[in-house]
Amino acid sequence: MRATKTQTRRAKKEEPLGAGHGSFDRIDSASLFKDLRLKKGSAFLDIACGRGAYTLAAAKLVGPEGALYAVDLWKEGIAALTGEARARGIENVFAKVADVGKTIPFADGSADAALLAVVLHDLVEEGNASKALQETARVLKPGGILAVVEFKKIDAASGPPKRVRLDRREVEDLVAPFGFKTVRFRDLGPDLYDLIFRSAKRPPETSLFV
Repeated sequence: MRATKTQTRRAKKEEPLGAGHGSFDRIDSASLFKDLRLKKGSAFLDIACGRGAYTLAAAKLVGPEGALYAVDLWKEGIAALTGEARARGIENVFAKVADVGKTIPFADGSADAALLAVVLHDLVEEGNASKALQETARVLKPGGILAVVEFKKIDAASGPPKRVRLDRREVEDLVAPFGFKTVRFRDLGPDLYDLIFRSAKRPPETSLFV
């Protein structure tokens, strides 16, 4: 789900490409959530959530005692997420409409883990990546985990053109200035990968990855 490149379509109330799914149906989401270390009571932040496929899947992991924060510029996507959550009886979804390239409207240190799924390349193209990553770092708790899912920098029949795709080094260079250390790289198949980062503010006595 792209949060920025499709602003014009969203303003016209047109459904953007990949709405509601994005990368979710194309990856091993169970492995991704395992890397995010979500558990009962965790707070999860889905950045540029679209229709909230990742948010809804995370609900089973964090349980009713956890919190599910979701943000997207696409009003129809947020409405779809809140409606689906209501239909499933999920009462701990806090979804807001906002441009993540400007602000993420949640409190400092409110999330244990955050996800940027196939959106960072769009933020880079529009010049908003630094602000989005700054906001992500602010909302994450000390020691919080960030997952970035991106397209491999290759020519492919679907997805964004190669010129706007980001390779591993480019993602790491973008994220590092905001206090994140690389924890893990995972190949997700023919055209996707993910990178797991941990906040450098991590308390020294806490070990999330052993």
